Amino acid sequence: MGRQTITVNEPNDRWMKQKVQENEYASKSELINDLIRHQREQESERIWLRNELIKGEESGLSQKSMAEILEEAKRRARKA
Repeated sequence: MGRQTITVNEPNDRWMKQKVQENEYASKSELINDLIRHQREQESERIWLRNELIKGEESGLSQKSMAEILEEAKRRARKA
């Protein structure tokens, strides 16, 4: 595991200490790793969403009615 030294401002340091004292995290390192993991997940979701939007724009206008689109979305959701 890589070891890093970081500097955080006083309000962030107090917040991290509080989270550790409240036993939400075992250590500041665990908290930092969790924050990074969440950020990476959000980034992956943004990339996926952006790609889906691009695909939608490139596919052009649909000839389906709104009811047909809604029914198709419901059908896909049931399969998931």
